[in-house]
Amino acid sequence: MESLSGRPSTPGEALRNAFLTTFFVFLVAYPALDRQLHLGAMGSMNPILIYVILALGLNIVVGFAGLLDLGYAAFFAIGGYTAAFLTSPASPLPFRADFWLALVAAWAVAALFGLILGAPTLRLRGDYLAIVTLAFGEIVPRVFLNLEGLTRGSRGMSPVGRPHLPWIDFTANGPAVEQKELFATDQVLWYYLIFLIGALSIFIIVRLRDSRLGRAWMAMREDEIAAASSGIDLVQTKLAAFALGASFSGFAGSLFASMLQFIDPFQFQFDISIMVLSMIILGGIGNIWGVVFGGVLMGSFNLILTDRATGWLHGLGGAIGLPFLQQADLASSKFLIYGLALVLMMTLRPEGIFPSRQRQAELHAGQPAEAPTAVEAS
Repeated sequence: MESLSGRPSTPGEALRNAFLTTFFVFLVAYPALDRQLHLGAMGSMNPILIYVILALGLNIVVGFAGLLDLGYAAFFAIGGYTAAFLTSPASPLPFRADFWLALVAAWAVAALFGLILGAPTLRLRGDYLAIVTLAFGEIVPRVFLNLEGLTRGSRGMSPVGRPHLPWIDFTANGPAVEQKELFATDQVLWYYLIFLIGALSIFIIVRLRDSRLGRAWMAMREDEIAAASSGIDLVQTKLAAFALGASFSGFAGSLFASMLQFIDPFQFQFDISIMVLSMIILGGIGNIWGVVFGGVLMGSFNLILTDRATGWLHGLGGAIGLPFLQQADLASSKFLIYGLALVLMMTLRPEGIFPSRQRQAELHAGQPAEAPTAVEAS
């Protein structure tokens, strides 16, 4: 059997490729599985996919360029508020834009603010860069909270414009319903819309990774001095990483605001940045497909498994007579579980579940590394 790179694959590579292919098929078919198996998790899968788009964008900054960004939730908020300003009746703007135009505008505005953040951090590295981005992530929600005349502050903005698809007849087998209203109730439509935008994001990011800019990011990540000596413009390369990484959070923010039909500053707290960064670390820093897997895994645990597993533990505790299991509450302890999982991951497998070979070689210096498959290198 050959790997996706065209050379004979080892059994381990073939197993990883088969697993990731099965995982992709599972995501495509999930709405049908949810309906047939009565899982009742469609409402949770949609925000999970939105978090995956966030993780893909942050992977450009952290995984490709090696720039630690702890304020990524700020761009998520900027994308959401851009969509709300352009489409919500609560907006102070004198006009209303279409959802699709707002989606593109959110992408562009988030990229612009990525440049604004990147400009003053060009001379910073490591801990200093992390502190500045953390401050930016705390400032932006407070600005939206205090600009009550524009954003309505803690009251939030509602409703937000929904997508419409005029070329599709949604009512062929049923009563006439306004097409835009289907997106208010049909979680499957939202799922596939978010899925398609996520697939578009992956396509763009793969092209970026394989481009000259992507190679410059990776060279800068490994050694900035050597990269500069090779003729790489560190200023432009860093700004491009911040701008393009932030831009995909614009996609995620506009989808999030439109899906919930409500947006306020309290939806964009620091824990979102940590959650998204944890998805990247768990899945595999620098590996696009690993990030997708880590995002779905952590999002599923956060939004689905914690509540359901708590009920399972209570039932098990009652069945075998263990009172401490009957009193367990995983929902209130999920950050403790995240912390333990990250400690174990950093100790046992710091490169993540599906690492890129480049990152794996960096973290295991002195050990021989195999040539990457197409999946592992992505």
